[in-house]
Amino acid sequence: MTVSTDLIDEVAIRFDSLENKSALTNDKNPSTKYILKEKGQREVFCGLTGIVWLHRKIQDAFFLVVGSRTCAHLIQSAAGVMIFAEPRFATAIIDDKDLAGLADANEELDKVVSQLLNRRPDIKLLFLVGSCPSEVIKLDLSNAAARLSKTYTPKVKVLNYSGSGIETTFTQGEDTCLRSLVPEMPKVGNQVNKKLLIVGTLADVIEDQFSRLFKKIGITNFAFFPPRNSSNLPEIGSNTIFLLSQPFLAETALELEKAGAKHIPAMFPFGVEGSYDWFLSAARQFGISESKVKAELEPYIDRAKHAVNKSLKFLNGKSVFFFPDSQLEIPLARFLQNELGMKLLEVGTPYIHKKHIDKELSKISNSAQISEGQDVEKQLDRCTSAAPDLIVCGLGLANPLEAQGFTTKWAIELVFSPIHGFDQAGDLAELFARPLNRRNKLEELNLSSQFAEDLQ
Repeated sequence: MTVSTDLIDEVAIRFDSLENKSALTNDKNPSTKYILKEKGQREVFCGLTGIVWLHRKIQDAFFLVVGSRTCAHLIQSAAGVMIFAEPRFATAIIDDKDLAGLADANEELDKVVSQLLNRRPDIKLLFLVGSCPSEVIKLDLSNAAARLSKTYTPKVKVLNYSGSGIETTFTQGEDTCLRSLVPEMPKVGNQVNKKLLIVGTLADVIEDQFSRLFKKIGITNFAFFPPRNSSNLPEIGSNTIFLLSQPFLAETALELEKAGAKHIPAMFPFGVEGSYDWFLSAARQFGISESKVKAELEPYIDRAKHAVNKSLKFLNGKSVFFFPDSQLEIPLARFLQNELGMKLLEVGTPYIHKKHIDKELSKISNSAQISEGQDVEKQLDRCTSAAPDLIVCGLGLANPLEAQGFTTKWAIELVFSPIHGFDQAGDLAELFARPLNRRNKLEELNLSSQFAEDLQ
């Protein structure tokens, strides 16, 4: 994916060394946020990883990756916790004959799908998930899905999306998956009543919490997308408005807008500040006053603030550096800065969709460097030079940085953990506090052992 000018209208400045950082100052408009755009070697997972949480959410769906043995190993390793139940994902292996063009890949795929559906009659929705190998050999999974859908309709619906890591980061697998589902949503020609659509995969417990809170503030006509069952796809029409619960759903949002739905600009529901703005933005669309929203949410706000404050002693005044990973970086950075007093050195993110992230960006200090894309070697140089107290990065960078004496946080844990909303704000803060607390304890142990040696 390339970033087009209609997505970002900020001035973008690229620099090759720390000495050029002074060029980011804008004397005419000090409030302007400059985006450092980089293109180079990246350190991210591919979009196949999204299957791990998507297959848990859509409970009658099955995800068939058309890829290599490496793809199969990745999915099996990432979802290894599912050993106590038969998983709803598998890999149709592309072997040497397929790559060399010596076998009919479509014919072989049809056989695999037939075997799968005979074995698993509970499947109602089958996703053919493209990978790097399937895209390299130009296997047309769109036509394959259409062909197979005709064969198995109405019992099974077959769709396709790309989970390839060639030009995407790992959370975009969910984006392309949900985009493929939008055309399947029932269309309402004359939608009289306004309907709220909450878009993005959420843990069931969070979805239940949000349902209760929407009802409390006076919104009763709402639905979640994706649903827990593919037969319950929500209706969509000209009077549908939608909130994004995840910042990485740009293609899904565009498809929803093409179908007639309208996007509600809002911060994302991370921490107290983001969660309150998220609910308030929805309430305003239904003519509900802020005083009503505040009165109903105040107990949850107070409880969340109390929970967040428990991590202040570890995080307040500490500096943090974000490597690009999930596209959650900017909302999470806003949370750490505004609610936990952390100093943002650099906030790196794979892509910036200004339309969706503008409110978040406005809350981030101008002293923080915002970067889009990645040139990992240059970013590592900036990071080590800045010497942050905490580094948020992928697994591939974490261990080498820890070996250099830095404290790191695995970015992927922030995707797999339930972190949305008021009730999870304290848990979210603790995820960042835990590595610093661990570092403190290790240092204390080291000092204690040294003291014992000195006594001897």
